[in-house]
Amino acid sequence: MNRFSCQRAFTLVETLVVVGIITLLIGLVMPAIKMVRAESRNSGCLSNLRQNFTAWQSYQVANRGAMPMCEFLPVVTPEGISGGLPNLLANYIDVESPTWICPADFDTESTDTGTSYNYLPGLLRFSPQVQMETLQVLMTLPANTIERQRQRLRLETEGKLVAKLFENDAKGLFPILIDSEDRHPGTRVPRNAIYLDGAARAATVEANTAVD
Repeated sequence: MNRFSCQRAFTLVETLVVVGIITLLIGLVMPAIKMVRAESRNSGCLSNLRQNFTAWQSYQVANRGAMPMCEFLPVVTPEGISGGLPNLLANYIDVESPTWICPADFDTESTDTGTSYNYLPGLLRFSPQVQMETLQVLMTLPANTIERQRQRLRLETEGKLVAKLFENDAKGLFPILIDSEDRHPGTRVPRNAIYLDGAARAATVEANTAVD
């Protein structure tokens, strides 16, 4: 019996070899698992952008083609989240829809604002060209115009002017929505974006620079 037990037992060398093989296999498998997870999150992000863009288009249809105009990111106030595209499109997609958060985004700041994505038209509205032309339109209003009407005209004018910028963007560099940070390593610019033609893809360097 003792002789049989000795023959069946693992030696120290054999145990170390087995442990080494297992470690090697884990080392080979883990990067592949991380890559699969990253690819899954990237696909989920692109899907989110498409769904949000569908709501964006629905707003346009309901408002005679007007481009939604709001802040490029929601603002966190003591009373809660204010402004931003999720709030503007609340009638077309839930403000708390998971599509507003990129699957690769683990930043609490995004959770606080309610979205992982920057709305580029909301940033371009503050360009000098748009603001100067908007001011010229507002100066034509009568002095007794109430503030609500003034603000509505401002947004309508900004929307039309920003829409022209997108229409004149022959190279398609301006995205509608874009990841607020680099979250998808493996691409030249690891941010996803969706463009006016509805194409969701990795953002160009120029689009990334425009947001930053």
